[in-house]
Amino acid sequence: MSDHAFPYLSSGGFLLEPPRAQAAQRRYCVAGIAWDGSVTNRPGARFGPAAVRRASQMLCDGEHPHFDVSPVGHLCDAGDLALPNTSLEAMRAALAPLAEELLAAHHMAWLGGDHSITLPLLRAYRKVIGRPLALLHFDAHCDTWKDHFGEPSGHGTWTWEAIQEGLVIPAATVQVGIRSSGQKEAREYVNRIGGRVFTARELRGAENPAQLAFVIDEIRRRMRAAAAPVYLTIDIDCLDPAFAPGTGTPEPGGLTTAQVLTLLEELADLDFVGMDCVEVSPPYDVSELTVNAASTFVWTYLAGRIARAAR
Repeated sequence: MSDHAFPYLSSGGFLLEPPRAQAAQRRYCVAGIAWDGSVTNRPGARFGPAAVRRASQMLCDGEHPHFDVSPVGHLCDAGDLALPNTSLEAMRAALAPLAEELLAAHHMAWLGGDHSITLPLLRAYRKVIGRPLALLHFDAHCDTWKDHFGEPSGHGTWTWEAIQEGLVIPAATVQVGIRSSGQKEAREYVNRIGGRVFTARELRGAENPAQLAFVIDEIRRRMRAAAAPVYLTIDIDCLDPAFAPGTGTPEPGGLTTAQVLTLLEELADLDFVGMDCVEVSPPYDVSELTVNAASTFVWTYLAGRIARAAR
């Protein structure tokens, strides 16, 4: 189960950086998880890693405009992990040892794939780090349902499962951009257990650092109070479909690209240990809006890590 050759797996590194085999000593690493076997609407996220890597080629020849650094020279690319593509449990079982090996050597940025990949990644971080993590979660959907349309697990249950398994700290779990239809019990679950949900409605009209200070300050306070490493997960459907049409379950009324970038830039001082960007579905993209947003989010995250480490 360790060698699965599928035609949609990527070739060519993020930011045109070298493959891991040639630059394994580098601190930062990107890997793709080309899995979309748990989507509940439009498939295609398996093609996300390849498309995001292609979009990143426009970012490889200069420094980040806020951090004044570039990930180029600090980064390697492990490619898309070769995983089963028809069984969620088989995929997660095969992913675990691969993720643990990469985490032991690198600070990782993961390219999805649908959001069901985040649960096994959190399990790997919990095992390697040895403690629960704080969680910063950008999404249109709460992902706290207790079943996946009658199935026990999927891309809409992973947050609930992570909390139940003790992978993340409830009080240091913050969701941003939530707005989809759903039962109030699920939508309010993170608030009820002591975390914080910032709905997309709360963020309407707030875009620059001063306007978003109430979000930034609350996230900082919770993460620092927990004194725990922070994991970042960005479901691209946190963005309004005007900014990210290429996703499986678009939800009107979402965040702007500028809002997400402001939050990523302002929160770069947190103790992040890794991130993923998921649910990019290129078959539904328009003028590459979605893949450009996704590649810019990952680039910004990596630039923020490098800038913080250089202080």
